[in-house]
Amino acid sequence: MSPPALQLRALAKTYGERTAVAGIDLDVAPGEILGLLGPNGAGKTTTISMACGVVTPTRGEVMIGGLSLARDPYGAKRRLGLVPQELALYEELSARANLAYFGALYGMSAAAIATRGDWVLGVVGLADRDREPVKRYSGGMKRRLNLACGLLHEPALLVLDEPTVGVDPQSRNHIFETVRALRTAGMTIVYTTHYMEEVEALCDRVAIMDAGRLIALGTVRELIAQHAGRGLAIEITGDVAAAEVAAAAHADVRREGATLHATPHAGLGALVSAIEATGATITRIESRQATLEAAFLALTGHALRDDDAPAPPTSKAATP
Repeated sequence: MSPPALQLRALAKTYGERTAVAGIDLDVAPGEILGLLGPNGAGKTTTISMACGVVTPTRGEVMIGGLSLARDPYGAKRRLGLVPQELALYEELSARANLAYFGALYGMSAAAIATRGDWVLGVVGLADRDREPVKRYSGGMKRRLNLACGLLHEPALLVLDEPTVGVDPQSRNHIFETVRALRTAGMTIVYTTHYMEEVEALCDRVAIMDAGRLIALGTVRELIAQHAGRGLAIEITGDVAAAEVAAAAHADVRREGATLHATPHAGLGALVSAIEATGATITRIESRQATLEAAFLALTGHALRDDDAPAPPTSKAATP
């Protein structure tokens, strides 16, 4: 039986008295796409950085394809491809020259770089622009070249950190198609994003982090079933705290400002009567769909994206 493509055991990172990651246990199976989600400050960037050898853990262990990152860093990292959120490219150089540089860092021969370079440039749709300086590329083209550099040495495990930030819809579609094709070919992928629809479209399983801990793990369907039951959003004026207490006798309730998020135990009538009996006024009732976004909110109390974060570009790629 093959070992996990990525295995984290009691992985933790502290900075003085601050705990960034508080002991993560996680296995990523060969050939799956795992989505890693968390609100800002959840610890997912630190976790990814430790898993890739960029940050040294305070304690715990990282295994990549059965090799210990601490005991055999060279062997483990050869099995890993990292595509960081910040572009890691030399803009004065061409795409081919960037690939030659990164291939040399991995000890690849010139012939292997040329052959593999043809393939990765074809995969990301840049074969016809391979001799141009990268500074002439659009933001989406740079993202795609960033991905090509991470694929050059044929990694078994690919880590994609926010791969569609700031890209145009065409490039986003291309990145989605590439990710799906890589998974079909047997590659294991860890995918972090602030766009929930990308996780729903691409990922086999989802790991949700909050406050440095792994708080949920499962398929999209499992997480929705366990944490995002259909319910109601009830806006209240008056004594919201009293309304919450009264509502709790008839529903599972979570308060957010002047809104009660409620899943009734039985009918709606008893819940409404209990709230109104406190003297509070219901100004709006909205049905809530069972979605991954609702599950994430129920688990963490936060939305995945900040309110001022850019929305993803309109794209067919986000349709499962």
